[in-house]
Amino acid sequence: MRVIIFGATGMVGQGVLRECLIDPGIERVLVVGRSPTGVRNAKLTEIIHGDFTDYSAIEPQLTGFDACFFCLGVSSIGMNEERYRHLTHDITLAAATTLARLNPQMTFTYVTGAGTDSTEQGARMWARVKGKTENDLLKLPFKRAYMFRPGAIQPLHGIRSKTAWVQAAYTATWPLWSVLRRISPSLVTSTEQMGRAMIHVARAGYPKQVLEMEDINSL
Repeated sequence: MRVIIFGATGMVGQGVLRECLIDPGIERVLVVGRSPTGVRNAKLTEIIHGDFTDYSAIEPQLTGFDACFFCLGVSSIGMNEERYRHLTHDITLAAATTLARLNPQMTFTYVTGAGTDSTEQGARMWARVKGKTENDLLKLPFKRAYMFRPGAIQPLHGIRSKTAWVQAAYTATWPLWSVLRRISPSLVTSTEQMGRAMIHVARAGYPKQVLEMEDINSL
């Protein structure tokens, strides 16, 4: 497979990138981001791109891919709905619409979150916006599209969150994570499992288009 990753410098994206680079069935990985990953690998190409609403300048470099793993996302804390919608829905759909046109046989996998509101009518702003994003992605003419809804994610293999308070929380609670993953597979996963599960659905498909935590951990 040839894959594109968005958000490869974030915690989930780092995990997906790692699993793609060590998977012998993936021959090429293209990362599109605002800053370099710092990773060096013969399979890896990076495009530094500033405007995530317009890909016209790099469209020729976005063709010929089998899968996209879209891991780009922001926290809604302290953000109004208009701003959060732009950064979550509008930016995601700008990339996805372009890729669906250029790669109609592509499988698109989007990292959303546990508790996402598919009705788009609930009280939680972030959940409504995520639900709208999922619904609009599922309408695009991809070969297949999957929405991944993780809850708590344990970072492995030296992966760190870019958000200082989140990383501090992971560091403080580290001894508990392995236990939680064993006793609560419906609540906790890892960056490694996320990456492997996303590769699996891109390669082999899955009966559900929306994957909750238990689905993710079963792959």
